[in-house]
Amino acid sequence: MRKFNAWPVFFKREWNRNWPFLIGFPITGILITKFSLCLTEEGAKNSPFVQRYKK
Repeated sequence: MRKFNAWPVFFKREWNRNWPFLIGFPITGILITKFSLCLTEEGAKNSPFVQRYKK
């Protein structure tokens, strides 16, 4: 008799619970990276956020 394999059941249940995090985290990281790399020195000088926090 074959032994029951619980891994597919576990991964299906965990995917259903965690897919928003597993999809949203990389998308957020890509967006932050994209906007950070697009920021130039001239844009930073004119940015109110950068001026306020001096970073």
